[in-house]
Amino acid sequence: MFLLITGASGAGKSTARLGVAPVLSPDVECIELHDVIDVPAFPTLAWRQQATEAAVQRALGLQDDNRHLLLSGDPVATGEVLAAPSAIHLQGVAACLLDVSPEAQSARLNRRGDDPALMADHHAFARWMRGHARDPRHMPQVLISNGWEAMRWERWTGLDIESGWGMEAIDTSGLSPEQVAAEVVAWCHRVFRGEAHVMFPTDGCDHQAVD
Repeated sequence: MFLLITGASGAGKSTARLGVAPVLSPDVECIELHDVIDVPAFPTLAWRQQATEAAVQRALGLQDDNRHLLLSGDPVATGEVLAAPSAIHLQGVAACLLDVSPEAQSARLNRRGDDPALMADHHAFARWMRGHARDPRHMPQVLISNGWEAMRWERWTGLDIESGWGMEAIDTSGLSPEQVAAEVVAWCHRVFRGEAHVMFPTDGCDHQAVD
């Protein structure tokens, strides 16, 4: 199983990963992209998608040992996981968006010293992430334009809620790191019990889903 914790900068992805890793180990390996591939000096969208494929391949290796992979810390979108060339071999993809209000996001990014000139871009990406969580057809060009040519975009661009798309969402704005970690762990356990949405990427847009 490929578990994706996604979200914009400041949503709490890296903090969540650090909090859940000791709880979920050894059945779940919790990683960021830099754990499976070298990060270039200037990462591009195409590089992120190639790195996502490397994470999918890592998940496939764990799958052979009846283990799972959780990716959390990078702004990888659910559509990028489904479109990764090797994703068709995954036993399932479950995705959770860590959302954050503009006010909380600004406060967190200011505390960690991010460039204030980029704040509007961070807010815009958080809005796009919310739209992507609701509907995979929301502004697909954000992922496709200048993307990696090996991606199989047709696996998700034609989806909707009825035909297989579904994501969990956790608003982290007013939560402590410990509370976010507890929410993520609870979601993972629901996935494993078959009580949360799981997507099964296939070619030909013949998707299946389980809730």
